[in-house]
Amino acid sequence: MTVSIYNSLTRSKESFKPLEAGRVKMYVCGPTVYDYIHIGNARPVIFFDVVRRYLEDAGFAVDYVVNFTDVDDKLIRKAEELGAEVPQVADKFIEAYHADIEALGVRKATLNPRVMEHIPDIIAFIQGLVDKGYAYPSEGDVYFRTSKFEDYGKLSHQNIDELQFGIRVEIGERKENQGDFVLWKGAKPGEIKWESPWGPGRPGWHIECSAMARKYLGDTLDIHGGGHDLQFPHHECEVAQSESMTGKPLSNYWMHNGYIHINNEKMSKSLGNGITVNEIVKRVKPEAIRYFMLSTHYRSPLNFSEDSVTQASNSVERIANSYANLKHRLASVDGADGAADSAVDDALERKLARIAEQFAAKMEDDFNTPDAITALFELVTETNQYVARPEASTEGLKALIALMDRFDNILGLLPLQAESDPLAEEVEALIAERTEARKAKNWARADEIRDRLNEMSIVLEDTPQGIRWRRK
Repeated sequence: MTVSIYNSLTRSKESFKPLEAGRVKMYVCGPTVYDYIHIGNARPVIFFDVVRRYLEDAGFAVDYVVNFTDVDDKLIRKAEELGAEVPQVADKFIEAYHADIEALGVRKATLNPRVMEHIPDIIAFIQGLVDKGYAYPSEGDVYFRTSKFEDYGKLSHQNIDELQFGIRVEIGERKENQGDFVLWKGAKPGEIKWESPWGPGRPGWHIECSAMARKYLGDTLDIHGGGHDLQFPHHECEVAQSESMTGKPLSNYWMHNGYIHINNEKMSKSLGNGITVNEIVKRVKPEAIRYFMLSTHYRSPLNFSEDSVTQASNSVERIANSYANLKHRLASVDGADGAADSAVDDALERKLARIAEQFAAKMEDDFNTPDAITALFELVTETNQYVARPEASTEGLKALIALMDRFDNILGLLPLQAESDPLAEEVEALIAERTEARKAKNWARADEIRDRLNEMSIVLEDTPQGIRWRRK
């Protein structure tokens, strides 16, 4: 397997080679936990979940770190609004974040380090930069000296003069140059603070990731990821801090996903068009949200609309129905005379091998999920045709299920927890009773059961192997 990744640093596709054979060190910038995450936040959450899943499927052990920014200006303002302490606000929205990503079928990161739990590490990192002359204290603050780091701007491909042009200087800042950025903020009256060699205060935004990434993954990462909006200033500043400290590349591969627009408008609080994950999962199937996010290449912009969500919902329903029919057909033939010993026929085996190769080729090409989904739909078509064959064998059906399961283990487009539906036992009993009522021509009872199933949002489908049910 040779994975090709578009590296934002070099602006070209490069063959992926991890620092350590068989292991990938991946750091993705996580949320500032002052509110519920919105669908713009959900795009990197879902996409990098798929990257991690694919690398694990390929045999790599993935150390996947996603941080929480649990102290900054936004959290301080939110705490003031709520009449709460900053740690309380952070705890509330970290819990909400975990609930939201679980609803989206996103697997938990290996580690979610929090800024407030790493203040000593951050202070030590800043002190190291001061000692090397890359940072300087100024009346309780500490700033990074961008002019001293010769490669400042290499990630966003701008020179230092372009980066400094139009930079907003906040009231009270005491910088040598306007392009310098803050590493440590002196505390204002009433703000949350920690003691430091430069006085009481708290970390700046950029330094936290440099300190925590180094603590848990070492001086150089294999992959550093996040949204396109983080490329400058956040990731640019991380590069400057980390490489000034270690003299080594911060990351060998940089990956950035594109923006999300709402009905062709930029998503922003000022426009009031933000949509939270907490809100949307109440009306849209989680797998449809994943499909929507993955149906466009991760580096391209993505437009959210009701039409796009409806199309995604229809697509995942087609996948789910195919898989359910497959499992239903297997249950009907498994153990039948001659079926258990039958092998996968050569034609099916060749088709599945070709589809698996196509899927792998697309995922290896900079994680091209839209084309990988095309391969998945080829599998859906093959499944539907095979299930309808009277001579379908146990082993053939199992081979289809195995490949469908493998694709889903990477993309996560099948309904969550489909095999542990709490209504399964009740629904099966009602279907059996309805079948008996119809045989006995007890139409009134059959209609009562049909109405009850409708109330439970259960759809019944007749198949050659009997009745199959699914949720609406």
